Amino acid sequence: MGAAAAGKADENQALIFTYGTLKKGFSNHGLLEEMMATGDASYLGPYTTVDEYPLLCGPFRVPFLLNFPGSGHRVSGELYAVSPAALQRMDELEGTSKGHYERLPVKVESGGGGREEERVVMWAEAYYADRSYAEEMWRRGGGGKEVSGGGVFFGNYSEKELKGYVKRKDRPQHISFLEQIRLFICSPSSSSSSFSAANASDSNNCC
Repeated sequence: MGAAAAGKADENQALIFTYGTLKKGFSNHGLLEEMMATGDASYLGPYTTVDEYPLLCGPFRVPFLLNFPGSGHRVSGELYAVSPAALQRMDELEGTSKGHYERLPVKVESGGGGREEERVVMWAEAYYADRSYAEEMWRRGGGGKEVSGGGVFFGNYSEKELKGYVKRKDRPQHISFLEQIRLFICSPSSSSSSFSAANASDSNNCC
């Protein structure tokens, strides 16, 4: 409760819900560690989306949250309060100006099954897959034929989903991230877990 209240104290700060590689223990968390060291970010605790959302792995096991509430699962993540300068760095990382991800509102609640009076519900923002390709990715993941089990969607990006993740510096540099996404969308669904540099290198596979 105290951490959440502290996060709302500074009106200049933004609340960012992280669900993937920015979480503790994952490859991009170093950025948040740097910003916390300078006082530009603070960790508010574990939070979960109030609504269900599709969360799936795309090319190179990169996680994508799709803005289709009611499909998928409630998503677990971490909440941070960040300064305007930190928010700009996060926007750059997520490629918001390049059409990679877009930062949009999401309602989240604190805790994980604690007492009702201890839960805090608030609006934050999250980095969703950009709308230019989100629906196609959702359909590739089975969104149009959603089943009660959630299909390929999951509620927590964990070590299991991370297996096979390729860091940015190790991905093919001759094609853009959006081209990598397009190749992934056009590839057979059965190849989701094995999409690799070989797939990305063959730009002729694009549909």
